[in-house]
Amino acid sequence: MTLEPKRVDVTDRVVGRLKGENIELYLDNQRIGTMSLPKGTQVQMEPRFSAVNQKVFEQYMSADNPEGRYTDCDEGGWC
Repeated sequence: MTLEPKRVDVTDRVVGRLKGENIELYLDNQRIGTMSLPKGTQVQMEPRFSAVNQKVFEQYMSADNPEGRYTDCDEGGWC
């Protein structure tokens, strides 16, 4: 038996993660490379997301004081 070099297209499985001024490329959580972003690169985000100081934030609405849940159980957790 002989081993032969083969290759498979994994493009649709590669994920990029922002790190500083680079994008680190991963395949199945294994780092496989990096891409450098040119100086002055603008990041375009969807309306509820923002990029600030090389971090990405999601904005959402949340209640200040969520109401406690009603249960028929006693203080010890027995129902």
